[in-house]
Amino acid sequence: MNAPRKRTVILISGRGSNMAALIDAAADPAFPAEIVGVISDQPNALGLGIAASRGVATKVIARADHASKDAHDVAIDAALATFGAEIVALAGYMRLLTTEFVEKWQGRMINIHPALLPSFKGLDTHGRALDAGIRVHGCTVHFVTPAMDDGPIIAQAAVPVLIDDDEPTLSARVLKAEHRLYPLALRLFAEGKVRMDGNRTAFSGFAETTSHDTVAAPSPAREEVDLEQLARITP
Repeated sequence: MNAPRKRTVILISGRGSNMAALIDAAADPAFPAEIVGVISDQPNALGLGIAASRGVATKVIARADHASKDAHDVAIDAALATFGAEIVALAGYMRLLTTEFVEKWQGRMINIHPALLPSFKGLDTHGRALDAGIRVHGCTVHFVTPAMDDGPIIAQAAVPVLIDDDEPTLSARVLKAEHRLYPLALRLFAEGKVRMDGNRTAFSGFAETTSHDTVAAPSPAREEVDLEQLARITP
């Protein structure tokens, strides 16, 4: 008998492209997480329409409707309880959550960040990566802790930074990797193959491989690690 799918709620603030990737992955009944709701702090977030079009319940909890950040997070917490959430996935949620909220959900809340943490925490990651002259960039899924972009890492994917890249082209390459990585990380988490253990992530019960155009750890691909290929396409 299959284990019940983990009830997952996604928090967004904008277009919701990573949200859509999670919803699409969870459309497979064999996926171990079920997306039961999407919450946005922005009434006009494009992701709300995308979620609704895929049959996912949505709720707006606008910042302007609450007197304080604490009150706003209390309202989000109440909505999560209404959805029966077991996992919270931040997907472009553009507000830091209060320490009280994070500590309540710690170990059950994950986030995706458009950089290879611990490098380039915060905003404008692609521009800062280009300014730094790095040759490899990427994205990270991590557990959420009170410090910004500082929780234990679950999974990462690396992409090359090409000589003629600008922010739009690099952002597009990283976003493509994000759309592959986040469903993978959510799957591992919902299956119980990763968990937060203090300030580290504990892994169990799966084999790690990688793909040709993106080095990901862990990876869903079933092929040998090919770091030479990454070197060939990285200037």
